[in-house]
Amino acid sequence: MVTRRNFLKAGGLGLAAMALTSKESIFAETNSVLTQIASKRPELSKRNFTSRAVEETILQVTKQLKDPKLALMFETCFPNTLDTTVHYRTMDGKPDTFVYTGDIHAMWLRDSAAQVFPYLSLTKKDEPLRLLIAGVINRQTKCVLIDPYANAFNDASVESEWMTDLTDMKPELHERKWEIDSLCYTVRLAYHYWKITGDTSVFSPDWETAAGLILKTFKEQQRKEGLGPYQFQRKTERQLDTLSNDGWGAPVKPVGLIVSSFRPSDDATTFGFLIPSNLFAVVSLKQLAEISTQVTKNAEFASKCTSLANEVQNAIDKYAIADHLNYGKIYAFEVDGFGNRLFMDDSNAPSLLALPYLGCVENNDPIYQNTRKFVWSADNPYFFKGKAAEGIGGPHIGYDMVWPMSLIMKAMTSVNDAEIKHCVRTLRNTDAGTLFMHESFHKDNPEKFTRSWFAWANTLFGELILKLINEGKLSLLNNL
Repeated sequence: MVTRRNFLKAGGLGLAAMALTSKESIFAETNSVLTQIASKRPELSKRNFTSRAVEETILQVTKQLKDPKLALMFETCFPNTLDTTVHYRTMDGKPDTFVYTGDIHAMWLRDSAAQVFPYLSLTKKDEPLRLLIAGVINRQTKCVLIDPYANAFNDASVESEWMTDLTDMKPELHERKWEIDSLCYTVRLAYHYWKITGDTSVFSPDWETAAGLILKTFKEQQRKEGLGPYQFQRKTERQLDTLSNDGWGAPVKPVGLIVSSFRPSDDATTFGFLIPSNLFAVVSLKQLAEISTQVTKNAEFASKCTSLANEVQNAIDKYAIADHLNYGKIYAFEVDGFGNRLFMDDSNAPSLLALPYLGCVENNDPIYQNTRKFVWSADNPYFFKGKAAEGIGGPHIGYDMVWPMSLIMKAMTSVNDAEIKHCVRTLRNTDAGTLFMHESFHKDNPEKFTRSWFAWANTLFGELILKLINEGKLSLLNNL
């Protein structure tokens, strides 16, 4: 596996370094809090981007945490995206930021948006950080304009390992798996950036064109007028890396829902209507409508977004909620409109578990609570429980592999302190001594893990710790 250091820019502190007038003292003070264990962060001169606000947050948090390992894990994980994956520059007079996922040196729309999202709250006191995130939004706009059906992009026109896929591949694409959430995450980042910073410069004419493509793509994949323009096949031994029926996927009945050919895990759907992603699309369409009403002043486009959001929500209510033998009414993971339903949950977000985190449902919604009980139980075929941990995995990695992201999302969406404490304790104890989150680890042996450099999970762990402190749960973290 390629190591992190191979892809750090020597001397590449990035724009924010110019704003650090006393960075040495901040780092010295931070390190003095963490003398018990060696830090796993790259040395200062090797970090891709340094944010004063992030470093000050690390200092404030680690000073409050009594558990030295938990403190160091926060110090290591929270800035991991900035330390190792962001590549900031100015293009055409605008900020432009390309973001690696970690050990895969391509930019996923989903991952890149999620990786920088936890830093949004710090942008008001860190102008370089704000510009960096504006650069991510600008880059995502360019990506959508290249191909709204693609999930991952190259930093230049180079051939990726997936250029032989039977789909409309382009040199700018790393992979072309159609996933609803790719476009939703793009909207989510831009919307919350605007709400927090008040900056509307990212909503350029290009962004408006990209928003139009998002709406167009969603409507095409309702498949009311034929199968639409997207096909995908791959020569592979992995069943879930390709689509059946000459690349169109399993049949669906047009009922108002949107087809997602692949899940957030990049695995093919069993039934095309992936419900967590459809619920996410409802949120995104409402956010697009609000931006169009208040910023770009396009009432006609806003009306179209609102209309589609309502149609999808009505279809979810009709086709995606079903009686489970043991849990009452719950959300199915996937449906096809013909009456078939798949009861499971995957660890990637959007997932059924993560719905409140993404603003798709209220946490106290009874159907969500029933669903939550189901997904964290042996009735979910991808719930694994072993000697080291219990949690949700998925077919992307396979049997007995728990994803830390599922534990993070359980804690993120929980109102039960004992439950939250158990999740954080498990995360602390299953890092295999690396101080990082991983893609997955074996339920009986955390030292058997996948992806040593997975920035989304790392930053998400930092977001969880910061959230708990901001909600007054420091004593919980100090009494694991």
